[in-house]
Amino acid sequence: MKNRSTFFICTAIFLTLNFCAKAIDADPAWVKLVGSKKMPAKTTVFKVLAYGAVNNGTTLNTSAIQKAIDACSAKGGGIVSFAPGKYLTGSIFLKKNVRLQIDKGVELLGSQNLDDYPQMDTRIAGIEMKWPAALINIIDQENVAVTGEGLVNAQGKPFWDKYWNMRKEYDPKGLRWIVDYDAQRPRTLLISGSSNITIKAITLQQAGFWTVQVLYSKYVTVDGIIVRNNIDGHGPSTDGIDVDSSTYVLIQNCDIDCNDDDFCLKAGRDWDGLRVNKPTEYVVIRYCISRAGGGLLTLGSETSGGIRHVLATNLSGNGTGNGLNIKSATTRGGTVEDIHFKNITMNNIGNAIQITMNWNPAYSYSKLPDGYDINTVPAHWKKMLTHVEPAEKGIPTFKDVYISNINIKGAKKAINAVGMQGHPLVGFHFSNVNIEANVAGDISYASLWTFDKVIITAKDGGKVNIKESAGLSM
Repeated sequence: MKNRSTFFICTAIFLTLNFCAKAIDADPAWVKLVGSKKMPAKTTVFKVLAYGAVNNGTTLNTSAIQKAIDACSAKGGGIVSFAPGKYLTGSIFLKKNVRLQIDKGVELLGSQNLDDYPQMDTRIAGIEMKWPAALINIIDQENVAVTGEGLVNAQGKPFWDKYWNMRKEYDPKGLRWIVDYDAQRPRTLLISGSSNITIKAITLQQAGFWTVQVLYSKYVTVDGIIVRNNIDGHGPSTDGIDVDSSTYVLIQNCDIDCNDDDFCLKAGRDWDGLRVNKPTEYVVIRYCISRAGGGLLTLGSETSGGIRHVLATNLSGNGTGNGLNIKSATTRGGTVEDIHFKNITMNNIGNAIQITMNWNPAYSYSKLPDGYDINTVPAHWKKMLTHVEPAEKGIPTFKDVYISNINIKGAKKAINAVGMQGHPLVGFHFSNVNIEANVAGDISYASLWTFDKVIITAKDGGKVNIKESAGLSM
């Protein structure tokens, strides 16, 4: 009888511990709320060929495709479709209840003439300004989809060359901080001010600038897209998917190969970002792959509106410059908090985990060189040059980050985490983390970190260098 009692007590303890472990590891309740809640329901087909499109790859079809879209929306929605072939186009604008169907065998070719992308009010790299429209635009719309297994080839190489030529001119003048904004290059797909949007299964390549930007939007799903921006060269700033001051976003089953951040969360930059003050929150990224790129998953550097309530799970990275990357600058401000990274594998990367409040100073901080008059520079220059006051408002806060079930091999550095004096990195929690790297790395200005079953193996035999930190439980 005594043995039976002991058995039941031990079983109860085991079940209780197991339940608690599962509860701790459970996804936040808000995860069920993310993503688009509906798709365009009508199945009436509007064929672009019937509106004058020509699928020879050389005729500019912008007007014909737009006519098909407009007719579809005017009739209450439906499907805009393409016969197999190649369709050269400039900016097109999708409308309510329209599903743009790009099937296998269809290739949309982005015009290489900037005049085919009309100027519009938007936000680029954290600053609201005039900028060319994207190739595919969903602006101030509801219930729109882009689907199919076809190809959107933005043909961005001339815009890459433009950027590098401008860098040669701007850098010696001390204008590195503004060249990205002056070198206007079209994005491939923009979702702005919209809700219940679905992007599914398409392949996008050779973005002139960012590939997919989700801006000021909510209830968006990006599912199963493929991004290939390292074809015919390495396109600068060709981010894969950027979620920018948007909420309830689901990204899943995507495969990204680019030349900057593969998956990136943003929320505005400096004075202008603090003025807008819109967070990115309630975002799920799962079952995705990153290949070449600046970071498997990057939060920042545009943090002004805040980034919070993020779940990134079941991801793999192969060959990215950074793995998990939280970055900002001392003029950005904003809070990054309640971030969950789990079930992630990475191979052959740079920094496995990078956290910095002072990222890339040459780009991050704006200073007008001698010989320029502030009264005559463009409006977006003035925004970039407006000081954050008080200066303390520009210092970001990073806190409450949970990193679990991480396996990394072939990293150059395991961890590079740098806070600031008086502004530590607070409440980072590591559990079941295994990193093999050339060097272990550094942690400075950190507070209240916990480590449970964390193994960092450095080829040089060194250990993590911890300084100016308190409350780190190793």
